[in-house]
Amino acid sequence: MKIPVMFYVALTTFILVLLTVMVSMNIAFSWVFYTMCLGQAFLLIMVYKVLKDRYSTDKTFDHFYEDRPINYRKNNNDS
Repeated sequence: MKIPVMFYVALTTFILVLLTVMVSMNIAFSWVFYTMCLGQAFLLIMVYKVLKDRYSTDKTFDHFYEDRPINYRKNNNDS
């Protein structure tokens, strides 16, 4: 079973947010240090998984943002 790439992104984000909370709550240095090392390891794993993911799309730069087409122009006379 293949683990989705977004799982690694979410897990890494959770670990690094947890690290921030631990530092702000003055948790023992050893816990903070090991959490930091774990977070850095997961960051490297996440970057590798994201770069090696076989994701393809038929979108091009012509599509720009789907919610705001590139040919959208604001009329300056509308004030």
